[in-house]
Amino acid sequence: MTVADRTGVLVVTLDRPPANALNRALIRSLTGLFAGFAAEPDAPPVMLTGHGDRFFTAGGDIKELEGAAHTEIGARMRDFHALLVAMDRFPRPVVCAVNGHCVGGGMEIALFADRVLAVEHAQFGFPEINHGLLPADKGIQRAGQVLGTRRAGKMLLSGELFDAHRAREIGLVDTITGPGELLDQAVACALAAGSKAPVLYGALKQSLNAPDDTRDEAYLHRTIASAAAYFDDPAARERRENWKKN
Repeated sequence: MTVADRTGVLVVTLDRPPANALNRALIRSLTGLFAGFAAEPDAPPVMLTGHGDRFFTAGGDIKELEGAAHTEIGARMRDFHALLVAMDRFPRPVVCAVNGHCVGGGMEIALFADRVLAVEHAQFGFPEINHGLLPADKGIQRAGQVLGTRRAGKMLLSGELFDAHRAREIGLVDTITGPGELLDQAVACALAAGSKAPVLYGALKQSLNAPDDTRDEAYLHRTIASAAAYFDDPAARERRENWKKN
């Protein structure tokens, strides 16, 4: 990933061509960024985007699992859970500028942002069920909270993708904009949010998100248990193998 300062906004670009897939190194870097700045009294607003014009991120890097030991999927999901926890507890503004496909882990990241802007050709969804995988339990719970349990359930259980206009209708996306204006508008959005008194902004986010160590530990336990179950499941493995071939 690359990190740059734009007039006081920390612009973080996911840069792993061709699909900006989230490998463990990238996940850990993002976690370190959010966790590190969370303790700083003058932490900047953060704007997340993806490199190129096709993918914000295609989600987890399934190639990391090729030939991996049974414990690898659990360790990977533990890392991703830690990222969602760090985003959940980050007291400053987080804005996502979705420049293309935002699926799987990308959807989860967007759900933990304060504001989401997207280009018209962006696609969203949780395709994991069709690929022999599962989202993190914390991300699943967030989807139900933000989008409604029934709507989130339809997304998760079907694996179908949907466009930016549908994402705006259901409250996932706040603004649809042209590719040429996306970053400028996202930076302006982050700056506006960042102009609020940090102590008040942080207190409101804490009340809204209501972070809870016990609950997060339960989410992690379910994530690890589910990962252990599906990693060697024949039907799930077959779906992963077919996805890699395509």
